[in-house]
Amino acid sequence: MFRRLSRWTIALPVALAVAGLSGCGSDAPAASGGAEEVTVFAAASLTGTFTELGKAFEAAHPGTTVRFNFGSSATLAQQIVQGAPADVFAAASPATMKTVTDASPASSPTTFARNKLQIAAPKDNPAKVDELKDLTDPKVKVALCAEQVPCGAAAVKALDAAGLKVTPVTLEQDVKATLTKVELGEVDAALVYRTDVIASAGKVQGIAFPEADQAVNDYPIATLAKAPAGDLAKRFVDLVLSQQGKDVLTKAGFETP
Repeated sequence: MFRRLSRWTIALPVALAVAGLSGCGSDAPAASGGAEEVTVFAAASLTGTFTELGKAFEAAHPGTTVRFNFGSSATLAQQIVQGAPADVFAAASPATMKTVTDASPASSPTTFARNKLQIAAPKDNPAKVDELKDLTDPKVKVALCAEQVPCGAAAVKALDAAGLKVTPVTLEQDVKATLTKVELGEVDAALVYRTDVIASAGKVQGIAFPEADQAVNDYPIATLAKAPAGDLAKRFVDLVLSQQGKDVLTKAGFETP
């Protein structure tokens, strides 16, 4: 259904993974005399929720910095396999988590959230899209995630369940980039996660469709056996799995197991 991305698009150099890490909060030294850091690789759709949880973690652990690398789960998995230093991996699908756990030891992944697709359209919805089959109209410009990444794989499942074929004008590497095409008015519609529609804060409108129930993505999280900050990694995962973590996730539109 979709064309495939070239190998270099997915297997980014490890150096980019390290350079792309973004800090969250203060770099002040811990009371023990040295700053502590925990590095979290997380799916792009977790950007808002994990940034919020990162701030909460830093507040509960003075002197600790949470550094995030957000992006396509498939790309992040390849970066970890290639040796990028990460303490925690939170993926948007079990398949991308398996890429990591098959290559190197890790804790048993735990599903902490579930997500489903919606159609995202511009606020004024110029193409008058109101159901999934409208995306098959060749006059409707559609953006999809690439099939190799979780949001793209979910789109394939949903469209197959509906017996529909869509020819996108663009295939993006992660769900944030896909949604941006709608926000900028470059496409008439896109298939993205419901949580990303909510996070857009009214920049786009979300349209639910029944086939989304057959393409729900489970989100697993695990600590990596070679994690430089193993103890902090376990504490961060505990926060994600806690009631506080669940509250942040459900507020953003995720479903919890």
